[in-house]
Parts: sequence; C-alpha cells; structure tokens
Amino acid sequence: MKFAVVSFKKIMVISLAFLLIFGLCFITDKTGAYAVYFGNTTRLIPIYSVETKQKKVAISFDCAWGTEHTDAILKALEVGEVSATFFMVEFWAQKYPDFVKKIDEAGHEIGTHSATHSYMSKQNAEEIKSELKTSSNAITSVTGKKVELFRPPYGDYDDELIRTASEQGYYTIQWDNDSLDWKDLSATDIAMRVINNAQNGSIILMHNNGLHTAEAVPIIIETLKNKGFEFVPIGKLIMRENYFIDSTGRQQPST
Repeated sequence: MKFAVVSFKKIMVISLAFLLIFGLCFITDKTGAYAVYFGNTTRLIPIYSVETKQKKVAISFDCAWGTEHTDAILKALEVGEVSATFFMVEFWAQKYPDFVKKIDEAGHEIGTHSATHSYMSKQNAEEIKSELKTSSNAITSVTGKKVELFRPPYGDYDDELIRTASEQGYYTIQWDNDSLDWKDLSATDIAMRVINNAQNGSIILMHNNGLHTAEAVPIIIETLKNKGFEFVPIGKLIMRENYFIDSTGRQQPST
C-alpha cells in the first residue's frame, strides 16, 4: 500500500508538470492573451498591466464625449514632458478631427475605443471586425498611422472579442489603476487614487473630458516622477512577443 501511495504522488507530480508546460505553451501563442486556471478551462484576458522591474507607467485617456478640457490636459502633458495614449471612439474622432491631429502631432499614441461605444461582448465576430475597422480608419485618415491598440468600452469583453481583435492585429488593453475621474472627484482625490495605486507597469485610466482631470494630471506627473517613475505610452510599455497574461491580467515574460 505504501508503495502504491508513493507512486500515485509521483504520477500526480509528473501530471501537474506536464499540464504546466502545456499551459505555458498554450498561453504563449501568437495572441498571448491567455490565462491558465488549473482545474478549469482557459480564457482570454486583456492586458491590465505589465510585469517589469523598471519603474515605468502609462497614462491613458478615453475620448468619447466632448473636448472642453482636452487642451488643458494636452498642456499639462506637454509641461510634464509626458507622452500618453488616447483611445478614441469613431464618432468622437469624426466630430473632432482637429483634436485627433493635435493629439497626434503632440507625440501621443492613439488607439481605438470602438466605433459606437457599445457593449461589444454582445456582438458577433463580424460586428466586432466592423467596429475595429471603421474606428481605426477614422483615426488613420487623420494621422496616417496604423492603429494597434484597442480598449473595449466599459471594460466589457469576452473571449470572442479579444480573439477577434487579436486576429485583426490589435492588443486589447484594460487598466489596473482607475482614476475614477469620470465621477467628477476633486483633482486631489483623482491624483491620490492614481498615485497610491501606481506600481511598476501600471496602466492608468483617465478621460479626456473629466471635470477635474486636467487639474489632476500635473499633480500625478510631478509626484510619480519624484517617486522615480517614468511615463511611457502603452505601446512602449507592453511586450510584443514571448509573453503570457496571468489571471490578474498582468502581462508576464514567457521565460
């Protein structure tokens, strides 16, 4: 009996090792957007943050409604010498092409935030492809640059959305540091939320038309820089190959 128990344990160890190796091979395929759940199925997960030893963070702004505070945000980024990432909805980009151009010419990165700002997990693959294509075209027609980053509206996603976006050449981006600036918090409250939750590889979520966002941005930049952080666009923070995404959404090197 004792021998049988030992053998069973050895079998279990070998089996788990095999599953781990197989799982890592699976999650490091071309999309990279996989997380492994032992005893459960795999599912697709976007990039919420990036594993890095470097003190780098990315600040991003979703553009869907209005432009009243956008110039002030751009000025704060310019003064702070920070390049950010802006995610634009198609109807916003079409309504404000001058701002698309202004943001691009200021050296910021631009991604798509969909065409209609819908809950895209309710769409089929063809509808998703259409949203990604037309929204990206609205941006590219102004900037002349290819769009590679995609942020789903409302942070809503499912496997089909991420898989389809990946097949179309997009990295699906979420965030791990939510400013909640859309709730019209004070500039201090917004800034402290971001500052207190910043870690290496964080992706910060803000909005281009938040009531106090423009006031919070200089505080965030100055404080995090004083803490040794460097701001980079999301496209320069994420890994492009040899990675997997863990169950928290953190992008990890496959090694």
